[in-house]
Amino acid sequence: MRFKEEEENAENQHAKTQTVSKIEEARSILRLFPIWATSLVYGITFAQITTFFTKQSQNLDRRFTSSIIVPPAALQSSGTIAIIVFVPIYDRLIVPVMRIISKSPSGITMLQRVGTGIAVSLVTMVVAALVEMKRLKTAREYGLVDQPEATIPMSLWWVAPQFVLIGIADVFTVVGLQEFFYDQMPDSMRSLGLALFQSILGIGAFLSSILISCIDKITSSNGETWFSNNLNRAHLDYFYWLLAGFIAVQLMLFMYFSRGYVYKKKVNAF
Repeated sequence: MRFKEEEENAENQHAKTQTVSKIEEARSILRLFPIWATSLVYGITFAQITTFFTKQSQNLDRRFTSSIIVPPAALQSSGTIAIIVFVPIYDRLIVPVMRIISKSPSGITMLQRVGTGIAVSLVTMVVAALVEMKRLKTAREYGLVDQPEATIPMSLWWVAPQFVLIGIADVFTVVGLQEFFYDQMPDSMRSLGLALFQSILGIGAFLSSILISCIDKITSSNGETWFSNNLNRAHLDYFYWLLAGFIAVQLMLFMYFSRGYVYKKKVNAF
């Protein structure tokens, strides 16, 4: 009888331990939600690389030489090149300097890395808006507003900086988010952490399409849509400024939640 009671007590204790463990796992996941939600804006920014950034360069002067014409989508490779070049700079220069400044082995925390990337994406949108304003101004000056197929006398390389900047932002944000969600998820659910990271890009692209549809519906009712088929009469610059505003707000929210976040492991806060 005594042995049976001890066995029942052990089973009850095990059940309680399992319950507490599941509650802690649920809390760990819920703590990640504010970081996940405020990172979605980066997914929206990332979606512009293969859409409007590329479309923006279609009717620019794309001559590399007298006989070589650069395809608009080729500029996407400049972002990849920026990543390849910047990763060693980050590892060999930025991290050692930040280790000295912060006195932390990692140099900067995972959330600081993500926040830096979001800030760079904000700069990317500002640069993209300014370049688009320049493109529209050039089209007006040369009387090409109603000639959407005509080549605007403005070099393709004007749009290269925004591709380079988003590549640099990737080094901070994409890698930072991967590390953060993998590291901070409960050990038994780390695959879910990678899924959370991927969902930021996927849901970000979905939100981007919804945002574009809503803006197009609102602006087209006034007879001048921001996303006209004639890019010279469109207002991608307005859209970029709007995204810059969204990113600025989300960045402030991200910093707020990051400062209060307590890492699962002993890592300094934001």
